Amino acid sequence: MKLTHLIARKAGVACLVFASTLAASTAAMAQRPPTQMNPLDRSDLGRSKQDPNLRGVPIPATVTPLDKVPVDRIVLPAGFKAEVFAHGMPGARTMVQGPKGTIFVGSRQVGRVYAVTQKDGKVETRIIAQGLTMPNGLAIRDGSLYVFAINKVFRYDGIEDKLDHIPQPVDLSAAFNLPSDTQHGWKFVAFGPDGKLYVPVGANCNVCEVNPATHAHIRRYNPDGTGMEIVARGVRNTVGFDWHPVTKELWFTDNGRDWAGDNGPEDEFNRLGKGQEGASFGFPYCHANGIPDQDIHKPFACAGVVTPAALMGPHTAALGMKFYTGDMFPAKYKNAAFIARHGSWNRSDRIGYDVVVAIPQKSGKAKVEPFLTGLLDVKANSFHGRPTHVMQMKDGSLLVSDELPGVLYRISYSSPKLASR
Repeated sequence: MKLTHLIARKAGVACLVFASTLAASTAAMAQRPPTQMNPLDRSDLGRSKQDPNLRGVPIPATVTPLDKVPVDRIVLPAGFKAEVFAHGMPGARTMVQGPKGTIFVGSRQVGRVYAVTQKDGKVETRIIAQGLTMPNGLAIRDGSLYVFAINKVFRYDGIEDKLDHIPQPVDLSAAFNLPSDTQHGWKFVAFGPDGKLYVPVGANCNVCEVNPATHAHIRRYNPDGTGMEIVARGVRNTVGFDWHPVTKELWFTDNGRDWAGDNGPEDEFNRLGKGQEGASFGFPYCHANGIPDQDIHKPFACAGVVTPAALMGPHTAALGMKFYTGDMFPAKYKNAAFIARHGSWNRSDRIGYDVVVAIPQKSGKAKVEPFLTGLLDVKANSFHGRPTHVMQMKDGSLLVSDELPGVLYRISYSSPKLASR
């Protein structure tokens, strides 16, 4: 596949200045200790025994040149190949594809939504919205693009036919009535098999006793924002979920708390089984496979809590995930979940910066294996990418967004035996 990469003319100097300012502001917030950042927070940095100078990782707001994209560092199992599908999208995160093939890409720090189109073997990227606050949440239904930017919800009708002249969206913010907190307020959203729109609301702290009616849960709505229900509680911050292709059960990633030690509690990969709607997954009192919180105490903290289908590692920032239903990859990957681990910041020795595959077991648990590696330099304790989301293409290949260089990687497979002939 010959791929040509273009950055749309609309991405002018003013856009870059705005993005740089927003990214600098977001990075500055990440530099502050959590107890100064949020008075609700109950983190005890002394008890954590961690380096108090650990800070978040700012994302560049400028375009990474194609020859600087670290695709050559990516390591995959035999038969798999990685290539740059699209680039020139600083902060690229969530991906959804419209019925006519347009790929829409959300962001967090840079406040933009991108559109990626293909024509005559060329791939073009353009900015279709900017100046939004963390527009990470995207969903597609009946040709309309839904954009969630913290507590703002916009619907762009017939968007694929209007990429050159983006119309004013329908503002659904009042109907969804979401909290305005930016800490864990960026969204991952998706339509479920039931036609409902699933929307998480993260904890408005690192660790605190939240109002369970407003935070730390997953909701679902009718597409117009009516009929809100809470389907999972005690969820600190999920930025990725999908439904098992066979059982239709909801599986989701959940980021564990920070400042409780370099080695835990681990991030989670959770399964909401049939008949479990409204169940608690533990936050803030219980973490991982039954670890009571060290800063917020409650008798029998883990009683009745749904334990994870798999643990994802300490501070790995497990984010976007997708069950694989294509026919390109080997049979072992059918109905398995690919999960992007964004990579640690609250840990002295870095971990993550990769994509793993979680294979569901008959027990309801999942077996986790490495898949895409090479972006973490363990010896240097440095990294060259931050995988954020995954999306399956119609041909069975897999797209992986990498927020750090602002690219989409395409992962394809060809049998090693056939390739050697």
